[in-house]
Amino acid sequence: MIKSKVPKRPTRDEFELEELGNQLVEAKDEDAEVLLTVWGLEKQVRGLITKMDSRTKLVHVSRHGEEKKVPFLDIMRVESPGV
Repeated sequence: MIKSKVPKRPTRDEFELEELGNQLVEAKDEDAEVLLTVWGLEKQVRGLITKMDSRTKLVHVSRHGEEKKVPFLDIMRVESPGV
């Protein structure tokens, strides 16, 4: 079996992950639009966080009626989009 050469996702420490989690919770609580830099995706994911599922570890982001489910560990950066 041949393994494809996919770069490994960078590892982050607990502090970084906690900070990321806090930013996501804050954005969800404030109904603020976010711009997520997601590992392995060329384009950033933009929208409102509608749900953070602790069981599946997926963050649900909705924009224009379209929902994307992003694995929490794949989120590299959370920003607020410049309008």
